[in-house]
Amino acid sequence: MIAGAGIGGLTLALMLHERGIPCRVHEAAPEIRPLGVGINLLPHAVCELSTIGLLPALDAVGVRTRELTYANRFGQEVWRELRGIDAGLDVPQFSIHRGHLQNLLLEAVIERLGPDVVSMSQRLTGFRQDEAGVTATFAAPDGESHEAAADVLVGCDGIHSVTRAALFPDEPGLRWNGIMMWRGATRRAPFADGRSMIIAGGFSHKLVLYPIGPIEPDGKQLLNWVVTYRQAEAGSAAPRREDWNRRGEMAELRPHLDAFRDLPIDLNALVADTAEFFEYPMADRDPLPWWTRGRVTLLGDAAHPMYPVGSNGASQAVVDARALADALVAAEHPGAGLAAYEADRLPKTAAVVQSNRRGGPEGAIDEVERRAPNGFDQLADVISDAELREIVSGYAQMAGFAADTPRS
Repeated sequence: MIAGAGIGGLTLALMLHERGIPCRVHEAAPEIRPLGVGINLLPHAVCELSTIGLLPALDAVGVRTRELTYANRFGQEVWRELRGIDAGLDVPQFSIHRGHLQNLLLEAVIERLGPDVVSMSQRLTGFRQDEAGVTATFAAPDGESHEAAADVLVGCDGIHSVTRAALFPDEPGLRWNGIMMWRGATRRAPFADGRSMIIAGGFSHKLVLYPIGPIEPDGKQLLNWVVTYRQAEAGSAAPRREDWNRRGEMAELRPHLDAFRDLPIDLNALVADTAEFFEYPMADRDPLPWWTRGRVTLLGDAAHPMYPVGSNGASQAVVDARALADALVAAEHPGAGLAAYEADRLPKTAAVVQSNRRGGPEGAIDEVERRAPNGFDQLADVISDAELREIVSGYAQMAGFAADTPRS
């Protein structure tokens, strides 16, 4: 049983099916709609999806990212690097709409596993287990509940995971780093060559901009943008749950747009052209000491929610799914498979969570802003190429998408 039909849960269903392990997916929402905005699928995740034949589908709805530039808030370049195949890797990096990716995965699950494998409006409320298996209880919108049994239950139910809460009832709440994010997407003329992304700013403000769809016949392209502002100290109480994903207000965002100067994009026009955008607190949870008890385990954001730094959240969920499927098919007992999966993935994802808290690869522009808050004449007078390379390339190595990183 898979609780949650997000990116991690649907990928897990496909990975299990590929290995001959039957499964069912239970989703709390009444339907899967193309929610969210843009994400990046890093090469280590694309490699996993390509093994199950999804590369053509990704190409149909995503953009093969060619280049990433880090700059300060004045538009001065700090670091530039090629990505994916253009960087010499075997597979691309994709910039893609989260909803389009989720729909792509759902269509693949229905086509390969059958239309009845995904049950909607099934909210997990609890579970019990013994040596013979695990039984979960799901509630429907009308208040009716039913039980389902399986050998294993995998909680893929996100940052507010019911599965995680059942395993860790006394866990502290979300950990907010004091940063608010405004996120939106709009159709505009392509930025640069239509395959490039830029992350600009520093410790107090950042802009992230990249395309998440192909250039259309009218010459326009769907551009994803994120503006962040550090408004409180890390460790402050996170905004109330009902403040999550609320519609953003231009009056609140406009002063933060003024923090950026001389960028290769008209940021004010970009935001003004966006029909609606949303505000989120940047939050995660502390890494757990364990994910698995008996026949129940966690995956993706339920296991390791992380700050959206370094474009790694969805990618790590995809790698989790492949690792769990491999561990289960190799084990004589489901419990042994879950233990092997946890031993492999928990320390690796905990390292990413901690690195993202320190700024991840974006630490490069954070450090430049600390040393040169008003810009610079020569970057070499502010920071060395070796320092920059250690921050950016070191993160890629740790997170698993550097060119010389072996597949786990």
